[in-house]
Amino acid sequence: MANTSAPAGTTAAAHARILLISGSTREGSTNTAALRTARAVAPAEVTARLYDRLADLPAFNPDDDHEPLPPAAAELRREIAAADALVFCTPEYAGTLPGSFKNLLDWTVGGVEISGKPVAWINVAAEGRGEGAHEALATVLGYVGAAVIEPACRRIPLARLAVGPDGQVADRSFRAAVAGVLHAILGYLREAGQGGRAAQADSAGLPGRSAPAAGSPA
Repeated sequence: MANTSAPAGTTAAAHARILLISGSTREGSTNTAALRTARAVAPAEVTARLYDRLADLPAFNPDDDHEPLPPAAAELRREIAAADALVFCTPEYAGTLPGSFKNLLDWTVGGVEISGKPVAWINVAAEGRGEGAHEALATVLGYVGAAVIEPACRRIPLARLAVGPDGQVADRSFRAAVAGVLHAILGYLREAGQGGRAAQADSAGLPGRSAPAAGSPA
């Protein structure tokens, strides 16, 4: 397919690179488990990579936001730049984003890699929970100019007991739901590559949709 109209940083080719970013550093995190599962069920046209250096990022300091960047921050920006789309899955802590994840987002503000980048999120918290985190995420994504793919943003509740010893979720409905997120992103990228849907991405909010539950709070 032609790629003349694709959003900045995307490709209209049949293959898509999607970077999966968990907002949790917790061992056994349901958020990370959801993204591991997404990687496992990714369609053949998608290369899904799980970002695993959240804990390695130094505390953001504007005085350090220049070349050469701290190595972990430089790697983060390279990974974002190389991806066609991003998927976030974050817990809520004290009514907002966890500090470590907000720190990651702070490291994206001074670069241009995330501007115009198609993004989506998965919320694995139970209904009525996690809203503070996603409101804060919406604010940051709007500030940096990311392109939120509304149809790909899903609430897919997940219980900790549903996570297997391999760190993934075996529940078929959950796996189908997270696969649906990736298919929605892939469809967006294909249509955007034809100049069809860039205007439908909303960088001001994250309304999302509900999906079949596989459990309870994350």
